Amino acid sequence: MAKRVDDGEPDTEEIRELVRAAGYEVAGEVTQSRTADPALQLGEGKVEELAALVAETGAETVVFDNRLGPYQTFNLGDHLPDGVTVMDRFTLILEIFGQRAQTRKAQLQVELAELRYELPRAEAKASLAKRDERPGFMGLGEYDESREQDIKAQISRIRDELEQIETTERQRRDRRRESGFDLVALAGYTSAGKSTLMRALAADLDLDENEALHPDLDTTAESRDELFTTLGTTTRRMELDERDVLLTDTVGFISDLPHWLVESFKSTLDSVYQADLVLLVVDASEPVEEIREKLATSHDTLYERNEAPIVTVFNKVDRISEDELAEKREALSALAPNPIAVSALAGTGLDDLRERVTYALPRREKERLVLPMTDETMSVVSWLHDNAHVEDVTYGDDEVVVAFEARPKIVEQSRDKASTLASA
Repeated sequence: MAKRVDDGEPDTEEIRELVRAAGYEVAGEVTQSRTADPALQLGEGKVEELAALVAETGAETVVFDNRLGPYQTFNLGDHLPDGVTVMDRFTLILEIFGQRAQTRKAQLQVELAELRYELPRAEAKASLAKRDERPGFMGLGEYDESREQDIKAQISRIRDELEQIETTERQRRDRRRESGFDLVALAGYTSAGKSTLMRALAADLDLDENEALHPDLDTTAESRDELFTTLGTTTRRMELDERDVLLTDTVGFISDLPHWLVESFKSTLDSVYQADLVLLVVDASEPVEEIREKLATSHDTLYERNEAPIVTVFNKVDRISEDELAEKREALSALAPNPIAVSALAGTGLDDLRERVTYALPRREKERLVLPMTDETMSVVSWLHDNAHVEDVTYGDDEVVVAFEARPKIVEQSRDKASTLASA
């Protein structure tokens, strides 16, 4: 592993976690504090030290925690032993994504990100080829004259297929809302405990006649102490007394991601952007400066397109004292006003979180319908039970009176149904 910072002491904890998440064993580490070398990222002397360490340990791959340009990758490969692969943090993240991608959408998004990453490198290979610098292209791989056009064609094809998937998912979200479901998304930095929180909040999967509306529901949202355990989206029903809520867990944010990588996973993030409420989960046991940085990263990602209210959830509070929690609340109040403190693992604070979710979701309208007693009336009453919170049903000789609360869209539909019954 290698990492360079402009000043201060390089922190390699996160890149170590990423390397292990990808299945590699760390053989050695080289760090440097200096301005970036335009040709090599590290200084030339430090690169020679890196090459010697690679030779000594027999390492097959060198992972940089810095972003490497195409020519830096080429130049580094020229200094390292033959056959050594050079990758930066984004190549590594894409490799992890590729390992975790299970659904067609996730696989397409990984492929799109990989192609967007490869395109400037293909252009660099073409430039090097014109200068007759062909042999192996070191860290860049072999040159293929037609590769650049192939990449552009593949990007176009994948975008078209993802657009079709996004249309299907948008229609599914609309059907869910029409069925009376509120949509809540879990967002936050990777390893904040979102999947554990989802398992703590979700009810047993029981959708009955609405099951056809939710073919993507998964009863096994994983909870593991690994980065990027959740790559696609997992949706489960959340247990609330008076609201029908679907809770979606998504890929975690990570700092310093380039725009092309975030854009490649836009359709996954749509689950957050299109939600009625976002629960922004942070690991409260981390140092306050680290939490501040991660909150800022999450807000940058969310505020670009998100319109739903955001509730910040301080998770893992079982790992810190009440005094430390109070200090962090105060220090982070600008980024996280009035957060909810929970421990998804220990099960503490979950009732407070459910109460906040109920309060923060879009307001429901109260309605009272007087329905004529006809053969179709009971099907309308049944529909109201499925799609609204029915408070009272009174049966008379000639009419049925239903009092309920529901989303504005459901209230409007119920009035149309009542009007149809009255005119029948």
